Amino acid sequence: MTLKPLRPKGLRQFLTDEQQRDWLEGKAKLADATEREVHLELRFKYSGRLEKLMRLPQADDVLDILRTYSDTCIPIPRTTERYYWSVSCLPSTDKTLARVNASWMELFALQPDAYPEQSRRGEDLRARFILHLSDFTTDGSIEPGQLDMALIDEIAGRPENVSHFIWKDDTFGIKVRGAASIRKFLGDPRALRAIRNFNLTHMNRGRNAYQASHCYSLADHMLDG
Repeated sequence: MTLKPLRPKGLRQFLTDEQQRDWLEGKAKLADATEREVHLELRFKYSGRLEKLMRLPQADDVLDILRTYSDTCIPIPRTTERYYWSVSCLPSTDKTLARVNASWMELFALQPDAYPEQSRRGEDLRARFILHLSDFTTDGSIEPGQLDMALIDEIAGRPENVSHFIWKDDTFGIKVRGAASIRKFLGDPRALRAIRNFNLTHMNRGRNAYQASHCYSLADHMLDG
């Protein structure tokens, strides 16, 4: 009796390990699909949420930051849309404005925020990045005591705009306050590599568990804007 070879799952259906490593290190630009597969029922189901988002003062920053995130942090985003990553718009579970998921994991989220000196609260943004702890320790371990706080403060722009929380195993989160600091974090090569590394891990684990909450209207701005 001969066993059939296991079918690759996740990104390995589309990209070799070498292609993924080259993308991770910024050595390759991956060829993506030119057209997107669209689930019409989902498109109509969540289209109204984008209209609500567009009435908020953070709308332009949300769209711009999400576009940067899809361009730089998600491999072949059109090919893998919904099935291996998704974006939700104004999810009902909390005050989040937009959330990107893959497999069973949140990757990135944007929420309203304000600095104390602002006269109107909630008009800026804060971001939550879920990452590998080992990408931010001084020795590459998963020991929280080895966390390189100087590195985290530096790549976020202003130390007062960054905080972190320890999760479990090799997972922790970085919170960044302010649209300008979020953009700086996304533009730093060390942060970008860490984001890509975490995203590759979870996009390779298999199908996205959050397909049913994908907002195509918001994804339009991320992928075709």
